Amino acid sequence: MSSSRDRTGSTAEKLRAAGILEDDLDESFVRAGGKGGQNVNKVSTCVVLVHRPTGLAVKCQIARTQGENRALARIQLAEKLLAMKAKAAAEKKNAQEKRRRQKRTRPAGIKRAILADKRQASTKKQTRKRVDRDD
Repeated sequence: MSSSRDRTGSTAEKLRAAGILEDDLDESFVRAGGKGGQNVNKVSTCVVLVHRPTGLAVKCQIARTQGENRALARIQLAEKLLAMKAKAAAEKKNAQEKRRRQKRTRPAGIKRAILADKRQASTKKQTRKRVDRDD
């Protein structure tokens, strides 16, 4: 039975790390589907958790008992929320890096090369102008 206590302890820690409060959760129970026979048909062991502030929802029907599914659903929700926060932080960092690269001034040698290419393209276009005929 120590394994269920370990899960509960890690559940509370994960919820705390993700910044999830029990008051922010909507919990509902439904009958699970799939294999399980009479237990699945009679008992509502499937847990649906919704985190109200983010709208994130998790459905857990992995374990045979409702208690285990409740703990597992909370862990899944915490992991999902942490992954979402990490993704948002990475996107923000990438956007900042992109802005930094865009604002960076070009080295003088590269500027000269770009301007030389532009001048060459301009002279090439000058030679393509329409020729006036004097017939």
